[in-house]
Amino acid sequence: MEAPILHYRVVLVTVAILAWSSQSKLVLRSLSDNVSVRDFRSAGTVGGKYGNNITYIELFNLNRLWTVDTRALNHILTHSTDFQKTTITRRMITQFVGAGILATEGEQHRQQRRVMNPAFGPAQIRELTPIFINKAIQLRDIWLSEISQNNGCKRIDILNWLSRVTLDIIGLAGFDYEFRNLETGQLNELSEAFKVIFNGNSRARIITLLREFIPILSIIPTEHSRRVGEAKRVMHRIGMQMIAERKKALFRQNTADKDIVKCRDLEGRDLLTLLLKANMATDIPANQKLSEEDVLAQIPTFLVAGHETTSTAVTWCLYALTQAPEVQQKLREELLSVPTETPTIDELNSLSYLEIVVRETLRLYAPVPTIVRQAMKDDVIPVGEPYTDRFGEVRDEIRIRKGDVIMVPILAMNRSTKLWGSDAHQFKPERWEKPPECVTNIPGVWGHLMTFLGGPRACIGYRFSLVEMKAILFTFVRAFEFEHAVQPESIIRKNTSIPRPYVSTEPEKGDQMPLLVKPYRVS
Repeated sequence: MEAPILHYRVVLVTVAILAWSSQSKLVLRSLSDNVSVRDFRSAGTVGGKYGNNITYIELFNLNRLWTVDTRALNHILTHSTDFQKTTITRRMITQFVGAGILATEGEQHRQQRRVMNPAFGPAQIRELTPIFINKAIQLRDIWLSEISQNNGCKRIDILNWLSRVTLDIIGLAGFDYEFRNLETGQLNELSEAFKVIFNGNSRARIITLLREFIPILSIIPTEHSRRVGEAKRVMHRIGMQMIAERKKALFRQNTADKDIVKCRDLEGRDLLTLLLKANMATDIPANQKLSEEDVLAQIPTFLVAGHETTSTAVTWCLYALTQAPEVQQKLREELLSVPTETPTIDELNSLSYLEIVVRETLRLYAPVPTIVRQAMKDDVIPVGEPYTDRFGEVRDEIRIRKGDVIMVPILAMNRSTKLWGSDAHQFKPERWEKPPECVTNIPGVWGHLMTFLGGPRACIGYRFSLVEMKAILFTFVRAFEFEHAVQPESIIRKNTSIPRPYVSTEPEKGDQMPLLVKPYRVS
């Protein structure tokens, strides 16, 4: 009798979670698409709409706040100690990538960030730029070879290939490790482990979520949990091996040089080496160094943060260029004006039209559409636009209680018609030539956008991502013309943590972005 009862409970919880998910989508749509809140009152999800702030009661009577008020969001993002990731979010991140910088909070997060900041500074990204360019050229040549065997034009799933190239890039730039994902049939042990952990199917993801809500389910083994466990052991073993080998090399170098490692000598090509140098530096206090486990936890963190988000962003950029051929051609003309196929970081950053194409892509197709924060204490959040509450009183603040959850709507801010104008949902790079003055109030760390967040927990790797995107686009748009391979309306953006595309008429193929690719010929 126990098995049927357990199955029945799992079904009930699954239905409840799906209902919660669908309700959340409704409220998000009301923010991003300007749908009236009263359209959703019948679903029982909305508690009230007050100016730019929406509060509602969702499953299990949890209070949640949605706000697109720039002053309120600035308060939330700058007070990162008072507004942290929820416990369940941190548990799930830790389960997959360990206690890296994505999962930690408070002093542990500040310590990790202090040590890691130099690894993502401008000088370090300058050193890594050749890796971005060389890997993009390698993929370019693979495509040219395949296209030449297909009458000069081929349908290519660019999502799949971009996922491969960005994984290769973060392998080399992060740990001087060669994944070889671009070389068909040569996936190594770590590549296979990474695929098992991070590319699970929908059923596996639902089971993982259920195990977080119902911890007792974790004691029931499944084929997927067994494979994930083995993959994590492989990642741990190889990660510790990389750390040990890198430390030995550094010790040999220091012994040969008869020198002492100083903080000012922390230049290094890959991020892992730089972190280990920081740990070995004699002029850094012991309480500001990372343990080997902390360093190890950054490896899968680098893989996730530096891989999926960038590949998805470039995928949506190339899709947008197929819908705006005049933008694609204008961009190509600027890129072809550069007399080399291996530009420096300074040359990439000097390309003004490439800059605004990247900005517009990250505005319209933010790789992470929303994040969740939870109040660690009772607080008063100031708002920039006073509102009238349901009792008819005008207020200039939002009072919240400890435990209340705040949804930070990144995509809704980036697409707000109030901020960006009536064409906010259109791909128009030229808007950046004279952006609306009001967007300067958006509390983002880069480009008047929420894409990389703001405050102490702003994305530490945003410079890395931007230069990587520019390097890939520089190489591809110079070499190829991109056209849509299916009807544009059949390309659907999944409502997931990182919205990947799929084709509604080809659901059996899973996530994909098919485009027609052909070499560009100068007229």
